Amino acid sequence: MAHKKAGGSSRNGRDSAGRRLGVKKFGSEAVLAGNIIVRQRGTKWHPGVNVGMGTDHTLFALTAGKVQFITKRGRAFVTVVANDAAPALEAAE
Repeated sequence: MAHKKAGGSSRNGRDSAGRRLGVKKFGSEAVLAGNIIVRQRGTKWHPGVNVGMGTDHTLFALTAGKVQFITKRGRAFVTVVANDAAPALEAAE
């Protein structure tokens, strides 16, 4: 007859991998059309001029240019300012 109670199994001990969220292209950084600017859950940043939003709230550039983060009416917006150097940068690739 056992004098020690059987040890129960632990219900903890596992963790999920990080989702790699956050800003991928920072302010005044050059982007090409389709480049991901921000990966996020929900809308911490809203899409501004020349920026699109995916179904998972990912913000991406619609045109080549420079990234700009601005605040309007208490909301953070991400815009892409198109510049003349951007088409030359795209042609070089």
